[in-house]
Amino acid sequence: MGYAYTPGLSVAENTVVRKVRRLPLKGKVLVKVGDAVAADDVVAQTELPGDVKPVNVVGKLGIAPEELIEIMLKKKGEQVTEGEPFARTKGFFGFFKSEIRAPIDGTIESISHVTGQVIIRGKPTLLQKTAYARGKIVDISEDESATVEINGTFIQGIFGIGGETAGTLAMAVSAPDEVLEANHIKPEHADKIIVGGSLVTADAVKAAVKHGVKGIICGGLNDADLRNFLGYELGVAITGEETLGVTVVVTEGFGKIRMAQATFELLQRREGKTASLNGATQIRAGVIRPECVIPLDETAGSGGNDEESSILQVGTPIRAIREPFFGRIGKCVGLPVELEKLASETKVRVLEVEFENGERATVPRANVELIKG
Repeated sequence: MGYAYTPGLSVAENTVVRKVRRLPLKGKVLVKVGDAVAADDVVAQTELPGDVKPVNVVGKLGIAPEELIEIMLKKKGEQVTEGEPFARTKGFFGFFKSEIRAPIDGTIESISHVTGQVIIRGKPTLLQKTAYARGKIVDISEDESATVEINGTFIQGIFGIGGETAGTLAMAVSAPDEVLEANHIKPEHADKIIVGGSLVTADAVKAAVKHGVKGIICGGLNDADLRNFLGYELGVAITGEETLGVTVVVTEGFGKIRMAQATFELLQRREGKTASLNGATQIRAGVIRPECVIPLDETAGSGGNDEESSILQVGTPIRAIREPFFGRIGKCVGLPVELEKLASETKVRVLEVEFENGERATVPRANVELIKG
């Protein structure tokens, strides 16, 4: 029987997860190796430069560029507050003076006697990186990053929206094939991460936002509902920056798809524990998967990500991860040895798949992943 190796979504009951908490610019790492951290502990921070505001002082005051230095009330590097005069003409015999006031709070970054412009840099914005999940610091890179090691449950999804969040895990439905409706979401779900079954509706997402739910984990999501509560068509770029008010992680695909039994039961066993959720997704090169991490107190096990679990063979459950079958679930029914030419004239290895509705298709092996757990 033929087989191949292909990646799949990880569902590990007890494993080791390492998260590098990296700053976009050099700043300050606030922890040291060996420190125990909670999900909301700040491990590193930096200041993002403020916006630049050019002011054409020469044009506004009607002076020559070479006169600019003489009329400046502030020097390069000095701070200004919004509305504060920073340039003033001498006027005639001390009268009829004209002045320019700062449009924003900030710092005088440059004064040009060539262009006659003054550049004001707005106040920097403090950016902080939290630990994301409860764990231990195992590595730091000076001024750049801290690595958090977490022992716990790790579940990857196929698609998600919204950024990092954390909250107590709560079951909102009783079965993996149950649809998560708006009436399942109660006021007591505020600040929690709730688990649905086969589908989360647009109304349920809106109810979750209304009740202050931190996150939702469910099996499926209708693309029409996604457009409904986002208010726009989601492109192919990375997700995770949406300002919906709740993070959503889909474990199976688009449409009404029963959550994998093992995944649902694992989440049931973890109910009441604090979970960290991240909806960031990128399907193309540099794949990023949405995820749920649930820290545990016990020592981590093997995690179940061994080579054998990545074998693709006839009968293996798979999920399509690219169009035109993105999110659809089926099983491998054939592994042709010969390469097949695509529309792009590229020759690739393919597999034959039978989807849940009985439809069959031939797709590139790189366009599917195994369903684990």
